[in-house]
This record gives sequence, structure tokens and C-alpha cells, in this order.
Amino acid sequence: MTASPAASGPVVIRRATQADVDKSAEICYEAFSSINAQHNFPPDFPGPEVAGQVLSWMFSHPQFFCVVAEQNGKIVGSNCLDERTPIAGVGPVTVDPASQNAGAGRQLMQAVLERAAEKNFAGVRLVQAAFHRRSMSLYTKLGFAIREPLVVMQGSAIGRLPAGYSVRAAAMSELEPCNGLCRRIHGHHRSGELADAIREGMARVVEHNGRLTAYATVVGFFGHAVAESNYGLEALIGAAAEFAGPGFLLPSRNTELFRWCLLNGLRIVEPMTLMSMGLYNEPTGAFLPSIAF
Repeated sequence: MTASPAASGPVVIRRATQADVDKSAEICYEAFSSINAQHNFPPDFPGPEVAGQVLSWMFSHPQFFCVVAEQNGKIVGSNCLDERTPIAGVGPVTVDPASQNAGAGRQLMQAVLERAAEKNFAGVRLVQAAFHRRSMSLYTKLGFAIREPLVVMQGSAIGRLPAGYSVRAAAMSELEPCNGLCRRIHGHHRSGELADAIREGMARVVEHNGRLTAYATVVGFFGHAVAESNYGLEALIGAAAEFAGPGFLLPSRNTELFRWCLLNGLRIVEPMTLMSMGLYNEPTGAFLPSIAF
């Protein structure tokens, strides 16, 4: 895949390989750290090595479509499309701060959107930093719509559950009940993500009155959760030993849960925005999105 030439040479988009991880991770860390620092927010990744672990997993996963952008023979950015569910998730999309405004970001986005169209995904979603004006403008021009204001929450473990609620590790036999819960709330399942999380021992389910009422792949940046009510999410959050990465994403329109988090000592790290293209159903229950959607 090739794109129109920029002043310093054309940007070329190609499939990512494991050999691209180190440079892509360096750019990923620098890109997010740079924009966050400009707005006095902490970096999303503590260092390039953590970004490398994330990208290495994505670049090698058979259900991720990952691409890099090259200019003058050097990698200047990367992007990924999570293809594990009926809704495709975009990101992280990053461009070397020294190579921005040359069109690489748009071309990286167009590459994954073309892939989503080829694969006939019902919809495509992403989460972007609300203070990043350029990315919000680009995604809107590409056809995305703003769906939900989010806040990243972080803090010490709460260690308290609502009365009558219990949290335990999810079993693979519970994949379909969890998928059914997700369908009732979002209108689609997230089976691929959940199956990966169960295999990795991260997924948790909530029981109340002998029924499964909520689940989470992980309470953190890369995990999502759905629940019949806020009590299910309070149980998942309250039982978590830590909140992985920068924190978990909370829809700030859910005032009841937002206030509960603040009253239990959690703090806002940064604002973010959930955006979508194609199919989108207004959720009919409580949920926490992942950094993909």
C-alpha cells in the first residue's frame, strides 16, 4: 500500500512484523508522552519497553491487523486493528513527533479502515485523548462520531464489594453466558477478547443471588467490563488488587458510578473520548470500555 508523497518523500504503509517492534515501540512511547506532556498529563506507557510488550503481542496475534508507516526507509508510525469481535477496534495509532503533519497518521488510519471494510465489520471504534485536538479532528473527518466522554481512573485498591456480590476468576465454560450479557447491553459480543483474557487468567465474573451479573476482561486500560447494574461494576472495581496501566476507563455520564469511584479515593488521570463508525447501539446497562472501545 502506498500513499501520496510528502515533502521529504512518500509515506509507504505495509504490514508490521516482529522486526518492527523496537522502533515502533520507541515511537509509540515518544508520541504519547509528547502529547500528554504538552497538556500536563502523565504518559500512557511508563517506558518504551512496556509499549514494546504491547506491540509485540499485537503484531504477533493472528486476529490483529497491524501496519507501519515508512518514510525515506525509516519507520515513522504504526497502527493496529483488533479483529477479535464483530466490532473492530483501532489503535494504538502513533506517529513519530518529528514526522507529524506529513500525512502518515491519516494514511495509517485509512489502511485499517480499508481492512475493516474488506472484512465487512459492522462497525469500527476507537478511544482518543480528549485533549488531542489533531486526532479528534482527523477521526471526525474520516467519519467517526463522538459517542461517550470518558475519564481514566486510578488509585489504591478499594477492597470492598457491595453486599451479596462475589467476584471470582472466569472459566471458559462461562464464555457464552458472558457473551449473552454483552449482547444484551451492547447488541454484540466481545468473545475473542474475553476468551483471550480467560486463557491468560485475567478475566473475572460477578455473581449475585446465584446468577452471573457482570464480567471484566481486566479492570484496567486494555480491559472492558459489562454489568447488569452499577453494583456489578462496583464489585469488579472493589475487588481489583490494582488497576492495570494508567487506570480503567469510566463513562463520565454514569454519574452514580463516577461519584462512587471518587468517594472511594480514586482520582481522574485524564479525559478521553469514545468514537465510532458504523453500527453503534446506545448501551442498555453498565459498562467500562477498553482503550480500543
